[in-house]
Amino acid sequence: MTAPNTSLFTCKILTGKSEMRNNMRQDSVKMHKLLIELVLLGVISSSNGAIQRPDYDDTPNPEFLNLAWMASIPDDRLLSEITMPGTHNTMALYGGVYAECQTWSLASQLRAGVRFLDIRVRHVNGNLTIHHGVSYQRAHFGDVLEGVTDFLQEYPTETVLMRLKEEFSETGDIYGAVVDYINRYSHWDLLWHSRLVPTMSEARGKIIILQNFNGPDLGMRYDSMDIADDWKVPTLAHVQEKWQSVYNHLEAAPSGNKAQIFLTYSSGAGVFAHPRAVAQLINPQLYEYLRAKTDLNQRFGIICMDFPAAPIIQMIIDFQLKEAFKTEQV
Repeated sequence: MTAPNTSLFTCKILTGKSEMRNNMRQDSVKMHKLLIELVLLGVISSSNGAIQRPDYDDTPNPEFLNLAWMASIPDDRLLSEITMPGTHNTMALYGGVYAECQTWSLASQLRAGVRFLDIRVRHVNGNLTIHHGVSYQRAHFGDVLEGVTDFLQEYPTETVLMRLKEEFSETGDIYGAVVDYINRYSHWDLLWHSRLVPTMSEARGKIIILQNFNGPDLGMRYDSMDIADDWKVPTLAHVQEKWQSVYNHLEAAPSGNKAQIFLTYSSGAGVFAHPRAVAQLINPQLYEYLRAKTDLNQRFGIICMDFPAAPIIQMIIDFQLKEAFKTEQV
């Protein structure tokens, strides 16, 4: 029986490891070159200079406002049949490029027409501070509740949907603290207290908690929606995979269950793709996609973005306004 050639086997292993290292180095070089090219072309920004485009805005204030756009929606329209703009990590304004997802304040977002908020709270000894991962966002849940309550009292024709989840803590028990904050900073009767999708008439002037945590019902359950949130974008070379996920879900929404809310996140991030860079590449594609659909009056549900601009918010709102106007004419 011939003894195995251990030296040859060892050589093959070393050769394989060497090839793997070379491939990793080549991939790293390719990604570095891609990032440089995108910066030089102006596709993504490497400076602190603010950008205001029709699809993307990281300036401090929106170009124009949409204060009470829901006023024209028929009262008997289910909320699940409405197309509306939202923001991902709504309060993530601080912490550097990997933590920041917005530049407008909560008040500015609401006044610009945003009606879906993505709120993340850290729970410590009954306190609920706003976080994006490790980054504290210089606010607590009471600030959010006060801001939304003030807005709804000024514009009672509107409604605000609020996804609420625990972040950067793992207590798994924020229900009691959430109820305490609601009683201290808002009004219990300002909430929609049902798992059912409300009509526009039932929703006006109310906060609809989309409950992404355990405990008795405070509103609707977040997981009851049809959600596309493929947020992992390892590098900018993976942006097209992210866009394909967004595209597929938006294409499914018009023919989907009209009694179920559709929620599509266009946001994404990764180690080599921070939220700003991804948004600067995804938002233009989203803008062009929606512009091509403007005459079709389709239901897309909630479109949730990083760094949205006033024109793309207006475009999303216009789908609903056209449909409402069409209904009134009939």
